[in-house]
Formats: sequence, C-alpha cells, structure tokens
Amino acid sequence: MMQRTLFRRGALLAQKAAVEVPLLPMSAPLQPRLDRAMSSVTIPPPECMLRPLEVPFRYLFGPGPSNVPPRVLAAGGRGIIGHMHPEMYEIMNDIKKGIQYAFQTQNNMTIAMSGSGHAAMECAVFNTVEPGESVLVAVNGIWGERVAEIAERMGANVHIMVKAPGGVFSNEEIEKALAKHKPVLFFLTHGESSAGLAHPVDGIGDLCRKHNTLFLVDAVASLGASPIFMDQQNIDILYTGSQKALNAPPGTAPISFNERACQKMFNRKTKPVSYLFDMAHLSNYWGNDGQPARLYHHTGPVLGFFSLRESLAIFAEKGLEESWRHHREVAGYLWKGLEDMGLKLFIQNKDLRLPSVTTIAIPEGYNWREMLQYIMKHHNMEMTGGLGPSTGMVKQIEWLDYQCREESTLLLSRLSH
Repeated sequence: MMQRTLFRRGALLAQKAAVEVPLLPMSAPLQPRLDRAMSSVTIPPPECMLRPLEVPFRYLFGPGPSNVPPRVLAAGGRGIIGHMHPEMYEIMNDIKKGIQYAFQTQNNMTIAMSGSGHAAMECAVFNTVEPGESVLVAVNGIWGERVAEIAERMGANVHIMVKAPGGVFSNEEIEKALAKHKPVLFFLTHGESSAGLAHPVDGIGDLCRKHNTLFLVDAVASLGASPIFMDQQNIDILYTGSQKALNAPPGTAPISFNERACQKMFNRKTKPVSYLFDMAHLSNYWGNDGQPARLYHHTGPVLGFFSLRESLAIFAEKGLEESWRHHREVAGYLWKGLEDMGLKLFIQNKDLRLPSVTTIAIPEGYNWREMLQYIMKHHNMEMTGGLGPSTGMVKQIEWLDYQCREESTLLLSRLSH
C-alpha cells in the first residue's frame, strides 16, 4: 500500500514538473520560418472535395473495365495488409497458380504486373529486347501499333506486317517475314478488340522456334472468352489484363515467361530501360528466383491483388471450358439478334469473331459518336467505337463473363438498332 501511494505521488510530481518547465525561447531564424509556413496557405480546400463521392451506375459494354461481381468488389474492400507480409506473399502465390491455370502453363516465371495491360506489354518488350535488335510486329489493329511504338521508343529495329483492321496473317506470311527480318521477338494480338477479331495462333509458335524468335501474344481481350493454350501452342510470353473477362478492377496484369524467354531476358548485355518493369527484380518480388528472401522493389496494389485473387478463384471454380462455352453461346445469341435486324457484323467469318467483343459495321449515313452518346445519356450504357485503324468503321460491344447473360443480349440488340 505504501509503495502504491509513493508511486502515485511521484507520478503527480512528474506531471506537475512537466507542466511547469518553461519552454525554451525559439531561435530568431526559426520563428519567422514557422510563421511564414503557417500563413502560406492561400488556396482553400476545393468545394468538390467537401462533398461525398458520387459514382453513377453504368452498364459497361465498352472496352473495359467491365462490371465487377459483388464477390470481387467485396474482396477489394477487405482490410489492407502490408505488401510484404507473409499473408500477402501467400495471396501472391495463389494468384500465380490461378494465372498458370488460366494461361494453361507450368511456367515458373508467372506474375501479375502492378498496372494495366499496357504495363505487361511494356514489361514483355523491355525485358526481352535490347537496343538495336530486330523486332517483328503484326499490325491489324491498335495493339500491334502500340507494341511497335513501344519497341521503337526503347531503340529496337522495328519491322511491321500490316493488314486492314480484322485482317488475318497466314502462317506462310509470318514465316516469310521471320526469315527476312530475323527478329528476336515476334508480336501478335490474339484478341484484337479494336476489330473484334480472334486471330488463329496454332503453328506460329513452332515457326518462331524454327527461326530462333520469341513469340509474344496479347490476350488482354480474349483470355477467358476464347481458347488459348500457352504451353501447347509454344507461346513464349503471354499477357492479359484484369479488367476484361477476369472481371476484376483494372490495375493488375497477369504475364508469364517460359524458359526460352527467361534465357533471353536474364542473359542480356544491357539493363532493361525500365527499373519498375525489370524482371530481375520482379521475379524476386514474386518469389520466382529461388532466393530465400523477397526484397523490397515497389509497393504492389494490395487491394488490387485481393480482387484479382478472388476473380481467379471464380474463374477456377467455373472452369476454362465452361467460360469459353458460355461466352461463345451468348455471343452467338447476340450475333443472330443483330443480323436479324439487318445490321452487318464487321468480322464476317464466325470462326474468327472474338466472343468477348462484337463489332458492328457502322451503317452508312450514321454518326457513330452521336449514337454512343445517345445510348449513354438515355440508357446509362457504355459502348465504344473503333480504336486506332478501326476508328469510324465499327461500334464495339464488349461483354465479359459477369455481364455476359442472355438478358443483356436482348437489351443490347434493341439499343444497337
């Protein structure tokens, strides 16, 4: 009892002493600096930031993002954890396995980029190509144009094969260009969303191996909607985006490199032009380099990874074959409805149509911008026109998994008329 009383008295004396200790006078130079800092705010808080956030509901049938399932939204709303916590690493390991299933690959060097599909696009080129090396790009829409510019900016010797939007490159044409330009990398878009084309891939990987070329494929608009088999089709580098058929928010981009690609990018003479996209660092961040510890490289999008992990879980539960079948079935339902109304689909060959993106040829005499603005204004529905070379030629209707339902096709076909 005596000890407790003495302790309380000591605490009170310490508090009193702390209060009564006079503050030391500030040095003369410091006081004016503080005064200036406190009086330097001349721009008031913006009124818009004092209002609650308002986000309208929209039916997203444009080029992405897509409408997100409640389950994925809930995953992105979970409590945040550190990006280097053991639990986060476990989630990243799950994401890797989910991507391997979606890509149909056993590649160890499989990750999700922190960024949109463009991040994966640049990562693929930056890591496998050095300045002065030859790159061959198949251009039949906007995404080939983008890759050609990216490769050109980092100093590659870029060669392009060009077709009109929706055009298909034959394997004979590709082999002839490979033999002529001897590229270290050949790029092809599997799902060319700007035209609504699903480009055939079979046999191209074999040709690239024959000519000692890496085969890079963009599957941003096609993964989950149209079959692709990374290992079986000898694709060396494959990437996609989270905001398409995976139905996750934009901001993460799955990408995978096989052993051939790893041999090229980890035995280069110069460092990649991007530090953020350097796979020497990213492979460690994702635990793919065999090192006992993962070192800090950048802060990954934790909530984005939560959402991606959940979307991949839904994908695995449904199964690849069912996802492909579902997209094809509902797309066919829409195609028939549009054609029955006299509208012309841009891709005439049904076998080459991208199930996730339907492109309608703009009828003569119609202003496609006015059409899309009217639909958005009166029906809260986002669609889009062409992109790049297909601008003014098509109207795109993109639907991806969660929004890919028969009732949606009825609504879309009526509004598209």
